[in-house]
Amino acid sequence: MVDADQTFVIVGGGLAGAKAAETLRAEGFTGRVILICDERDHPYERPPLSKGFLLGKEERDSVFVHEPAWYARNDIELHLGQSVDHVDRTARTVRYGDDGTLVRYDKLLLCTGAEPRRLDIPGTGLAGVHHLRRLAHAERLKGVLASLGRDNGHLVIAGAGWIGLEVAAAAREYGAEVTVIEPEPTPLHGVLGPELGNVFAQLHSGRGVRFHFGRRLTEIIGQDGMVLAVRTDDGEEHPAHGVLAAIGAVPRVALAEAAGLEIADRAHGGGIVVDERLRTSDPDIYAAGDVAAFPLELFGTRIRVEHWANALNGGPAAARSMLGQDAVYDRVPYFFTDQYDLGMEYSGWAPPGSYDQVVIRGDMGKREFIAFWVGEGRVLAGMNVNVWNVTEHIQRLIRSRARVDTDALADPHVPLDRLVP
Repeated sequence: MVDADQTFVIVGGGLAGAKAAETLRAEGFTGRVILICDERDHPYERPPLSKGFLLGKEERDSVFVHEPAWYARNDIELHLGQSVDHVDRTARTVRYGDDGTLVRYDKLLLCTGAEPRRLDIPGTGLAGVHHLRRLAHAERLKGVLASLGRDNGHLVIAGAGWIGLEVAAAAREYGAEVTVIEPEPTPLHGVLGPELGNVFAQLHSGRGVRFHFGRRLTEIIGQDGMVLAVRTDDGEEHPAHGVLAAIGAVPRVALAEAAGLEIADRAHGGGIVVDERLRTSDPDIYAAGDVAAFPLELFGTRIRVEHWANALNGGPAAARSMLGQDAVYDRVPYFFTDQYDLGMEYSGWAPPGSYDQVVIRGDMGKREFIAFWVGEGRVLAGMNVNVWNVTEHIQRLIRSRARVDTDALADPHVPLDRLVP
């Protein structure tokens, strides 16, 4: 039973933490809710940072999960710009802030998120080397892209993943020259494989982005403390007035690890191990969002998902579990992107080696199609490109685990709902 004298502490002020706090109140919890954020901004959503806000199409205030007054109105004790540096599981306390404030918890939720991987090469300390994870990063980068566009400047992006490609699209819309350095043979190679990675290579190449595949940055060259060029492992130099490191993110597990919580191995994402109810190895501590490595029973594995939908749905699921509800978290992984005139949604999980074929329904040339990753006759994942209102059908196909007729799957005249048992 949960009573009004209990204190629930949430560490991490991203989407997962903010939605967890919202859910606790919506579900009738009347105890203390303490939300501790290491950023000075109120909790916000991250997708606009590489999409609408970066492009100048969305206002700064639009990124926030709630208006600032919402927290006091709902009796959420919000501590901004405060870091938690210790969790004492025996005393059930967390320590935060410069003065080492201690607060006791009955239940603790860790939503510590992830942080950008850093380039380990000479020159990363030069002015003009950027990452994109926080609102402050996006604000700086927005100004950089506008300046590069005005001055015909060059942006070099290390990494052709989702962040790298979305920033490449934004930079081209500002008018900047863009070069992408990627060690794999196609963009998004580890997620989409070569079949669909080439769709994004062609999309960006057609907009003037230069790709160098099979290459890595080895040095950022500067002059007077500013970025001047980059060097790749083939010895080539490329002009650069700015560099974006978009080589992935790592879960922020130091706090959990120091507290003795179980951490997943790298093969399963390296996050905090949680069960199907998002409980960690300590029954009074939960984890959600980018940092949680949760069991995906549908595929018989454990994964960590760094996408908006996981934070949006994981935070509330963890809150309900903290309240003692039977809240099993078994969402099909989902993410989306917008690049130029291409909009895409992806559902499922199909890492390299897990599928036998990719089935295409629609016209890849026009970039209006659905791609299905199929293994042993079953749909493992689906990606709809400029085709809408099909996500529910795709996810039902994935959940059904039913064998499908691939000819019917490829035929746009066969409604998707007829393929779902």
